[in-house]
Amino acid sequence: MIDWNVAVQTGTRLVRPGPQVSQAEAREVVEELRGLSRIAQGHVRKFTGIDGEQNPAPATIVDRPGWIRANVDGFRVVLEPLMERLAENRGSGGLSGGPAGAVFQAVGSRVTGMQVGAILAYMASRVLGQYELFLPPDPSGRAPTGRLTLVAPNIVHVENELGVDSHDFRLWVCLHEETHRTQFTGVEWLRPYVQEQMTAFLLASDLDPAAMLNRLREAADAVVDAVRGGDSSLIDAIQSPEQRKILDRLTAVMTLVEGHGDYVMDAVGPQVVPTVAEIRARFQGRREGGSRMDKTIRRLLGIDMKMKQYAEGSRFVRRVVAEVGMDGFNQVWTSPETLPTHDELREPASWIARVVGTPAITAPPSRNGTGPKPDAADDNDRSA
Repeated sequence: MIDWNVAVQTGTRLVRPGPQVSQAEAREVVEELRGLSRIAQGHVRKFTGIDGEQNPAPATIVDRPGWIRANVDGFRVVLEPLMERLAENRGSGGLSGGPAGAVFQAVGSRVTGMQVGAILAYMASRVLGQYELFLPPDPSGRAPTGRLTLVAPNIVHVENELGVDSHDFRLWVCLHEETHRTQFTGVEWLRPYVQEQMTAFLLASDLDPAAMLNRLREAADAVVDAVRGGDSSLIDAIQSPEQRKILDRLTAVMTLVEGHGDYVMDAVGPQVVPTVAEIRARFQGRREGGSRMDKTIRRLLGIDMKMKQYAEGSRFVRRVVAEVGMDGFNQVWTSPETLPTHDELREPASWIARVVGTPAITAPPSRNGTGPKPDAADDNDRSA
């Protein structure tokens, strides 16, 4: 289905080089990011009230090719159930066999590998960091199931372009990513739930050749629409009807998770990141810019839509915390049943009535009284 070696080779060949720095400067950036990731751990745990992984390792610092290789490893883990389904279909005669079929599959997997590599090359110059949920299993069983990764060249590039304080910006990014580590290590059911939904999404793929051809036609139409300035994305175009239902659940939980990260990175307060307001304003202005081609690619890959969803998640978190406090908001992590629906993300009072079950009260946005006001701008992404 996908030649992963080709994906890595293509991605690392196409990715743009990062900013030019000396070896001494590079070592300094790596060491500071590792240290700041540890500092962020304490701030996030104290502010959110969530007990995450105890004594977690500092962040893994990578360059752009390293990010590509890490994500290919993650894709292989995520797609394993679908690979097994395809193998079963081949064994039962569900897919074409024989020498001709083998040649077709080999060529097709290389083409798909190049496509995946090209997308990863584009993303590798934009992503500042991520919490990697899916890693190849550790034979010893001692390694953690997830890993916090920061892309040093992208962080340096963005802080230079924005002209912001480098220490504050790096800590600001670490606060966001450490929030994700805290979420997925402190809420024991969250990672299995996301993995379960992703597996269901993949297994709902329609492997019938005629249906797959129809998906490809819809994908081509999406490309044309995006180039013309429309809102179509490849992700929407290639889904089966059953996948759309599953993706709604995935989108809801990821909107919450990302919105929570955005809220925390701003709300921890100026005592921790003195120039947070300036960083947010400049970062937001940069995100809304870009060339026409860049905006087209972002629409096509669904990045712009994702950012709108994350802003919605941040508004939800901010308003719930303002009404019922952090302890009331943290009831969202009780079980999958206490996650907000799409409608509740837009109407937080509905979630409060259903889950918290108490009249809304006026409470400070955080335990230390800091944080953005209820109507503060919060649209953010981790892309450069």
